[in-house]
Amino acid sequence: MVIFEEKPVSLQSGICTIFKTAISQYIMLRVILLTDLSEEYAKNLLKGIVRYSNRHEPWVLCKMPLSYRAEHAVEGVLAWAKKWKADGIIAQFYNTDNVSVFRENGIAAIAQDFKLRFTEIPNITGAHKETGWMGADYFIRKGFKNFAFYGFSGIVWSFERCEGFLEEITRHHLEKNFYEYRNTDFKELWYYETAPLAAWLKILPKPVALMACDDNQGHHIAEVCKQCGIKIPEEIAILGVDNDEAVCSLSSTPLSSVNQAVEKGGYETARLMEMMIKNPNASYDDVVIRPTHITTRQSTDIYATADKYISIVLKYIHQHTNKKLRIDDLTRLVPLSRRLLETRFKQETGMPVHTYITNLRIERFSHYLLETDAPITEIVDQTEFSDYKNIARQFKKIKGCTPSEYRIRNSI
Repeated sequence: MVIFEEKPVSLQSGICTIFKTAISQYIMLRVILLTDLSEEYAKNLLKGIVRYSNRHEPWVLCKMPLSYRAEHAVEGVLAWAKKWKADGIIAQFYNTDNVSVFRENGIAAIAQDFKLRFTEIPNITGAHKETGWMGADYFIRKGFKNFAFYGFSGIVWSFERCEGFLEEITRHHLEKNFYEYRNTDFKELWYYETAPLAAWLKILPKPVALMACDDNQGHHIAEVCKQCGIKIPEEIAILGVDNDEAVCSLSSTPLSSVNQAVEKGGYETARLMEMMIKNPNASYDDVVIRPTHITTRQSTDIYATADKYISIVLKYIHQHTNKKLRIDDLTRLVPLSRRLLETRFKQETGMPVHTYITNLRIERFSHYLLETDAPITEIVDQTEFSDYKNIARQFKKIKGCTPSEYRIRNSI
């Protein structure tokens, strides 16, 4: 793959002309990537695109900065694309942009989620409601009874994550304890006003589980909490989305976050782009990026229960998911009988002890499936399950598919 930063270097005569002729015979596709490559999301998209290119015929990518669009508008981007003889463009477009002009000029175009989805061209979007469901379920299993969401109005990935978050809370009959803050004055994703946000955070009932629409907004919450003396995670537990490690580590309290199969999405985007170029008159579906799992850091490292004995038991369970845990092991931690422990545990978590442990271990097992290339039998041994048939049965019951199918579904 050959990558140009903004403009292809002008080729000189002689040797350079020969080089240009040789490379033009070898190159399959010329694609412009108009996005913010300082963000981890865009970097992972690019990784997936590169992987697809490496497995097929090579591409030439022009990494066009967003400043070029801001300065020259979509018409200027089109002019450059035509001059460069681009086959396609993958871009963060404004919804006011006339994106149809690319297709009219023989250039395939795919929009990266920015504010709202396009109908004229395919989108790289997300299963945003699923992300919200995952965040809510994560907090509910930690025993929270109060919930909040911080995001933007008029941005599809924000309000759909909020919808999913609220839907899952409602399914557990906890919707009366839900609070939302929408930054309606959308300017840039980095922008937030401290005073109104601080006032909202102060009046939230504590402890509260707060999901932010992405990691940047989660960082904003953490910074305002620091300024206001609000303890993280004791008073407010914060969960972001995208697992951008640079952003998640910015705060003094590292941020937990939802992972997404973005690199797989980049791979599927490249596949879609190739199909669109080969068959420009066909209609195509969006590329949908799904959430995979949650990386827990200090911002959510707490179990929200007023029952101090159940809190001790929960903490022990989460710290020892790699061991075979029995009820008798847990009763030794607290001055409760087995029956009383089981009763109070179910009251606090909504599920029996055995079910809670199984769900937690399956979640940990699914992390290994996505984060390592180890054979499934090795992962079974590491997670102390009795045998593969047992975990496959439990895994399918919870995840709706076998471990092998789950790994294939969420990887390239």
